[in-house]
Amino acid sequence: MDFKEIKELIRVFDKSELNKLKVKDGEFEISMQSGFEGGTVVTTAAPTIAAPAQVVATPTADSAASVAAPALIAGDTIDSPMVGTYYSSPSPEAPAFIKVGDTVKKGQTLCILEAMKIMNEVEAEFDCKIVEILVKDGDPVEFDMPIFTVEKI
Repeated sequence: MDFKEIKELIRVFDKSELNKLKVKDGEFEISMQSGFEGGTVVTTAAPTIAAPAQVVATPTADSAASVAAPALIAGDTIDSPMVGTYYSSPSPEAPAFIKVGDTVKKGQTLCILEAMKIMNEVEAEFDCKIVEILVKDGDPVEFDMPIFTVEKI
């Protein structure tokens, strides 16, 4: 499946009433999920042809440590709903959405995850206090990877 076909699939999915879609074509696999304010979540795995413009995020030593750390995290966490790049603010010069010690309400924006050049806002699913931010601005994140340690209120 080439980039043009993927874009068309995303466009059709956005206009449909489907909540989830998973397509496999040989070694290529794509999963999409909608149903939150941030738009469509798209994850891909094992593409058969890597486009020249494709950027593959390789975890750094710092982010590799945070990937290996989930077993050591105590308490409640807010996990990444997708694979992407973590951003703490809407733009480089803007203040961060949250910081350690902040109390957030359900529905409040916590961060932005960029996936396939689409900026997706991650919102709090419950009222909580931010205990720790487990990733740095610009770090790659994996699906279901803890990104915040929180205390539920």
